[in-house]
Amino acid sequence: MSDNEYELGSAELDVLRALWDGGPGTVRDVMGHLPARRRKVAYTTVQTLLNRLEQKGYVKCDKSDIAHVFRAKLTRERVQRARLKSMIGQLYDGAVGAMALHLVKTQKLSREELAELQKLIEKLDE
Repeated sequence: MSDNEYELGSAELDVLRALWDGGPGTVRDVMGHLPARRRKVAYTTVQTLLNRLEQKGYVKCDKSDIAHVFRAKLTRERVQRARLKSMIGQLYDGAVGAMALHLVKTQKLSREELAELQKLIEKLDE
């Protein structure tokens, strides 16, 4: 998949997250792992989203049983990496440093996160 093939709508991403968090499952299983804002969505809507994700290559469906079981084909990390790369290209002209500086300046980081960033920076200096 190329970076632009990782484009997902927010509902698709929520369904994919439900599979990552809950593991393989039926449509009902996936519905149980959706975020609160999506819990009232119709069964058929989730089924449609899963079918769309399968067509896009994000999800695999085991149809060997009466209840179809869906599982994520791509890891959370792979999708995050590709989407972040695409976003950096679109918003920061590929300048990773500019994006990192923007995040550090505009987002509140915990002491632990700051310490981890410091360790990464020191490791790069070695």
